[in-house]
Amino acid sequence: MQASSTSASKPAHALPSYLNAHDLGPWGNYLQQVDRVTPYLGSLARWVETLKRPKRILIVDVPIELDNGTIAHFEGYRVQHNLSRGPGKGGVRFHQDVTLSEVMALSAWMSVKNAAVNVPYGGAKGGIRVDPKTLTRGELERLTRRYTSEIGMMIGPSKDIPAPDVNTNGQIMAWMMDTYSMNTGATSTGVVTGKPVDLGGSLGRVEATGRGVFTVGVEAAKLTGLAIQGARVAVQGFGNVGGTAGKLFADAGAIVVAVQDHTGSIYNAKGFDVPALLEHVGNTGGVGGFKGGDKLKNEEFWGVDCDILIPAALEGQITAKNAGKIKAKMVIEGANGPTTPEADDILNDKGVLVLPDVIANAGGVTVSYFEWVQDFSSFFWTEDEINARLVRIMQEAFAGIWQVAQENKVSLRTATFIVACKRILHAREMRGLYP
Repeated sequence: MQASSTSASKPAHALPSYLNAHDLGPWGNYLQQVDRVTPYLGSLARWVETLKRPKRILIVDVPIELDNGTIAHFEGYRVQHNLSRGPGKGGVRFHQDVTLSEVMALSAWMSVKNAAVNVPYGGAKGGIRVDPKTLTRGELERLTRRYTSEIGMMIGPSKDIPAPDVNTNGQIMAWMMDTYSMNTGATSTGVVTGKPVDLGGSLGRVEATGRGVFTVGVEAAKLTGLAIQGARVAVQGFGNVGGTAGKLFADAGAIVVAVQDHTGSIYNAKGFDVPALLEHVGNTGGVGGFKGGDKLKNEEFWGVDCDILIPAALEGQITAKNAGKIKAKMVIEGANGPTTPEADDILNDKGVLVLPDVIANAGGVTVSYFEWVQDFSSFFWTEDEINARLVRIMQEAFAGIWQVAQENKVSLRTATFIVACKRILHAREMRGLYP
């Protein structure tokens, strides 16, 4: 094995030349998580380097003509982390701070997430370094279509299936599906998931990630004796994931007392009128300015008195700096990678139960799997059927992970990695190396 180019990374990893060894970003967090699971892999540990090396990385230039006639260039990525268990699956995000390290880590977490709920996918992820708010609708469409064409050789219904992520939605997926279909000469609804229902999308897909967050939260509450009725909930991010989870918890009798997003933080000790807050977010784009609560300083959000905290925004939000302030009994990760490894340890020492992203937010990819299956068969299920299947899969997966955590006396994150990485590496071992 090639030696690490630096002694700064402990334990040493064979780092690729295209990463900065002194600042690994989100990929460094993922590598630490792999190190923690390695002692539990038994004979499969001989394959563990497979998890530390993405199978395929594509970096593309995405040029478009802006409405004013100038040519703009954007940096695009598609990473396939592991395809041992099936085609790649993972979202595409449009964000000005997207980096290769981030997309690599997100693709790896997708590998773990897909294996954790046992859907037949590998992990992939994509992104473009762009602030979509600076583009007109026409520019956004041209950007999406050009990016889709540039990564076209990597994606396909049986190769790699993109989906929505940060700042992308059903319309973006519709443009991606149409572009791929035009390039291949046949309508291919199964090339992406998260599409509008009229184009082969699945009922229940928009709410699926938030419903999964709620489902594992309820299961964990049963196991720990936390009553959902009257539980105080704080949510960071109030879009599809956080908003749906907040509504479901409120419907179950919990009280949403604090919400934070990019427009600010608000607090109401008696609980928000969640439907009214969701309407406000839909009308204004954020929770800022909502009249049903008091303004809160952003840094004060993490210290609010609550029982359940749901980070459902971006990665790296709970850090060594703010983890000590958290008063919640349970953290349910709606976002990908919201908690750093250092913060994980702090929360564990405080006795806070962390329901990790790789199981907690797997509802989205589970219903994406349902959508993919429905597209292949051209037979569509009712929303009740979809929700029931989602809840059953999430409950069964969480129960298995909880049991592994108890048997090995490890965190739920490490337990999820144990379950998922064993499935990935067992598939790798059975398939062998070709040629």
